[in-house]
Order: sequence, then C-alpha cells, then structure tokens
Amino acid sequence: MTHKYPSLGRLRTSACAPLRLPAVFATCLLVTAAPGALALDAQRPEVAGFVQDMGKRHGFDAAALTDILAQAQTRQPILDAMGRPAEKALTWPEYRSRFITERRVKRGAQVSRERAAELQRAAANGVPSDIILGIVGVETFFGENTGSHRVIDALATLAFDYPPRSSFFRGELEQFLLMSREEALDPLQPRGSYAGAMGLPQFMPSSFRNYAVDGDGDGHRDLWTNWSDVFASVANYLKLHGWQAGQPVMAPADVSGADLSGLDTGKATLTETVGSLRKRGVRFDTTLGTGAPAMLIALKGREGDEYRVGFANFYAITRYNRSTLYASAVNDLAQSIAAQRSPVLAPPALAPPAPLPATTPAPNARPGQTPPAFSSVTNTVNP
Repeated sequence: MTHKYPSLGRLRTSACAPLRLPAVFATCLLVTAAPGALALDAQRPEVAGFVQDMGKRHGFDAAALTDILAQAQTRQPILDAMGRPAEKALTWPEYRSRFITERRVKRGAQVSRERAAELQRAAANGVPSDIILGIVGVETFFGENTGSHRVIDALATLAFDYPPRSSFFRGELEQFLLMSREEALDPLQPRGSYAGAMGLPQFMPSSFRNYAVDGDGDGHRDLWTNWSDVFASVANYLKLHGWQAGQPVMAPADVSGADLSGLDTGKATLTETVGSLRKRGVRFDTTLGTGAPAMLIALKGREGDEYRVGFANFYAITRYNRSTLYASAVNDLAQSIAAQRSPVLAPPALAPPAPLPATTPAPNARPGQTPPAFSSVTNTVNP
C-alpha cells in the first residue's frame, strides 16, 4: 500500500548532539489559514514556555520547534466540536444500528480475508482477530473515516486555546512531537480526529508511544497505512489492559426475578463475580468458574433494558473506550463478522432479545463520547 504521506521528512540525530527537528522544518513558511483558522502565535508566553520546556526535557531545538508551531493553526471548528453539547443519549438499539450494519459487517469479512496473514500474527498473543476487527470497524469503518484535522492543529488548538483541558492536551502535544521524532514523521502531515486521535485504531499520541507496536518489523509504527502495525497495536493494547486469552467477552442475561439492589448496571467495573450474580438470581451461560470477575450491564431500550453479563475481556475493551455501549457494539460487530466469514462455525451474534421491564437505571455512559478524562484511546467520533 502506498504511504499516505509520501513527502514525510526523516529525522536524523546524533547520539552526542542535541536532538533537532529536520532542518527543512526550520524554514519559515507562510501558512494560509483555512476558514475558521488562525496561525498559532508562537510568541505567546504559554507557547514559548512550552518550547523552552521541550528543549530542557527532550533536547528539541527551540528555533526549529518554534517554526513548527508557527505553522500550526488554531481552528475554531475544533473548539466548536469540543464545546458542542452532547447529543441526546441514544438507546442501545439506536447505537447498535449505527455500527452493526450490513455494509460494515461485509467490509469486516473482506478485510479478514484480505489481511488474514496480518491478523493471524496479531492474534498470536491471544486476542481474537474478530475482536481486533471489531475495534477498527467501530473506530474508523476499517480506515474509511480516520479524521480530517491535522493532528498538530488539533492538539495545539486544545493545548493553548481550550482552558478546560489545556494541561491534558499540552501533554498530548508533547507526546505527539516525541512520537514524530521517534517515527521520523513530518509533524505537520498526520491527520486525525478533532481531539488528536490518529490512524485506523484512533490512538492518542500517548497511547501510540505506550502501546503501538511494529507489527511487520520494518522499524516504524504506522497506524495510518500499515495493517500489520494497526492490528498488532490494537491487540497489544487489549493484552496490556487485561485481555484473557480463550475467555468470553459477555453473555446474554435474564434478570426476571433477580435481586438487582445495589448494582450499578451502567458502570464498567468488575465488582461482581459469576457466582455472586447467580446468587442474586441472574441467569446466564458461561464456562467460567464461580470466582471469575463479572459485571451486570443494562443496555437501555425504548421499552426496557437488555441485560448482559460482562467478563474480564469486556472490561478490557472498555479500557479502549469507557462506554459500555461501545464495548457491546465491538463485541457484536466482531461476532457478526465471524458469522459472515464462517456462517457454520461462527457463534451467533448477540441480538437484542425481547425487551424486559426496566428495573434499573439506564447506563450513564454516553455513546460515541470520549470519557471526561480522555483516558481511553479515542472518542470514536471523527468530525
């Protein structure tokens, strides 16, 4: 596959000299601001302080980095997206219908066939290929929607002109510049979401540096065009967040007559066990032992809640995005792709059962929304 950024600059540094950005980046370029955008004023005290800090802690050349930041744009659409009131909470059927579509499932099965070797390598650490596909399918429709904003614009805008989260995004801008240096990327080129999430799996820069891996051994981690790196990085993220090889993600549950008092069915926390839920009268099928960690999840419907029991692997998916709706959609898309690819051998996808009377509060997590602390990999939505 042709690289998305054919003109990326390559960084060359000396082990005994201060690290510098490529000389080509030190040239002052005139930036034509797009509608709703202004060139970042690199002389602002907070920007100058950031540059000074990057030099002291990471060896960046101050003049070169100042020129890079001067070519970033403060973009009003990014601020609008961050300040936009949350869309109305979707019911589970509404949320599910956005992601479990015939075209998405067929595309996932196609990717599974075309990228079988890359998936097999990534799945060797115990994360099934269909779960990997479920993540990438929900995040970006297998690369069809990876975001249209320059990452440096998104992060600089939010770092210096979005006071509610400026500290967090300055940290992500720092991580992005370090990532660009490590991967020999032109920091003005990569594109992503309005919050700075990148590539097919929508990793934030800190997640990229901590969890992205070189899946094909070419010496670089490319989450935009290299399927080996994408799949291996998603698998690595889940593995390091507690994925248990060979265990299920979740199971349908019948709560009629069960004692649900004191249970928070909208929060992704493993506060129960298989045994404790069964003692409450929750009925579900699993081969896991009674001591296995578990949680009861209520997925809100128009006429009542659908209940499922999530296990350790469900929790691992919620470390990618805290929404229980998100994790449930990943699970269902994964099963639907498996069924499309191998209709005889694949387990049936979990489908919404007949609604039961609502007995517990609706989930608190809002679909498609980055958690308040931006502690997950991504926010799923890429305006």
